[in-house]
Amino acid sequence: MSTNNPGAAGGQVQPRPAASRFAEKYPIKRGLVGNLAFYGAILITHLTVRMHAEGLENIPEKIPYVIAANHETYVDGMLIGSYLPRRHFKKMSCIAAKDLEDSHGWLGRLIVKVGRAIAVDRFGSPVRGLIMAKKKVDEGNIMLVHPEGTRSVDGRLAEMKDGAAYIAKKSKVPLVPVFIDGGYEVFNRHMKRPHGRDPITGKRREIILTFGKPFYPANFSCAREMTAALTGWMQDRFAEKKIPRVFDEPQ
Repeated sequence: MSTNNPGAAGGQVQPRPAASRFAEKYPIKRGLVGNLAFYGAILITHLTVRMHAEGLENIPEKIPYVIAANHETYVDGMLIGSYLPRRHFKKMSCIAAKDLEDSHGWLGRLIVKVGRAIAVDRFGSPVRGLIMAKKKVDEGNIMLVHPEGTRSVDGRLAEMKDGAAYIAKKSKVPLVPVFIDGGYEVFNRHMKRPHGRDPITGKRREIILTFGKPFYPANFSCAREMTAALTGWMQDRFAEKKIPRVFDEPQ
C-alpha cells in the first residue's frame, strides 16, 4: 500500500521535526481572548494614565518593518500597538523571553498572547529566536524588539544589542525607533500592579511615546553600525526626557 508521505515507513506517518512544530506555534495567535484583553487594557490605561504619542507620521505606510523600543514596563508592546494603524496592529508580533510564557503565571501567558510573541531563551542562545523572527518578518509580520533584552532595572537605558538591527538588515526592512518616556514610573519590574497616579499629588501620571524616523538597512554596512545609530538616538531621547525621573543612586 502506497503512502503520500515519502518519509513514512510502513505506512506510518513520521513525526514532524521540532523546528517545524516551533515554526507553526509562533507567533502565538492573539485570538478573541488576546484582542479583548488588549482593547480592555488600553481603555483602562487611557482612563488612568495620560497617554501621548509623537512622531506618528514616521510609522511606515507599508509593512513589514521592525520596531525597536526601550523596555520600561511589562506592557510596552501594548502601549506601542495602541498607536499603530489597526491593520498594522493585526500583523504586529514581538520577541519575548521564554520565561515570560512559562514562569509568570496567567499575566505572562496573556501578555505573550496579546503580543503575538515569539519566545527566545534569554539564558541560552538567542539565535534560534532571531532566525524565526526574521522568517516571520519575511512573511509580512511587524516585529517589536527590545534591544536592551529585558526591562530596565533602575530606570536607565541599558546596552543595546544587535537583535533588532540584525532582523531589519537581513530582511531588508525599515527599523522604526520608539522611545517610551514615563512608563517606568507607572509599571516597572519592581511593581506588582500599575501605579497610574502620583502618590503625592494624586494626579494621573503621564506616558509619552516618541516614534522616530526609520533607519533604512541600505544606509548601514552591518547590523552593528545600525545598532550604534539606534543607541545614539535612544540616548538623545533619554537626555531630553520630558518626564522627570528620580534615581536611587547617582549616575
